Amino acid sequence: MTKWSEGYSMKTHTKSIKSYLVVGFLLICLTALTVTISFVHLGSWNVVAALLIASIKATLVLLFFMHLYHDSKLYLLIFLLAVVFLTIFITFSMFDTLRRGEIIKIEAKPFD
Repeated sequence: MTKWSEGYSMKTHTKSIKSYLVVGFLLICLTALTVTISFVHLGSWNVVAALLIASIKATLVLLFFMHLYHDSKLYLLIFLLAVVFLTIFITFSMFDTLRRGEIIKIEAKPFD
């Protein structure tokens, strides 16, 4: 051991190729689901569905490909708190965006 790494124990973990292939397959399926949902008219829920699926995909990438699942649980807690706050901020933004047409009449007309 070198002086820099003395006293520092590193946990190692092994992942099988099968787990990477399963997660990769799930990511492809979720991408196909995103494309499929984009053709279905859900009104303002299209954005919610797309963000939900994107959040699930990002979580899978962080947990398995970036090894957050096997790392310190403190990092997982920080990630989950960031996701919660991001969800809160996006929700407040959506409230403003969805109600804006009721406050200010938006009319399309040609420019002079």
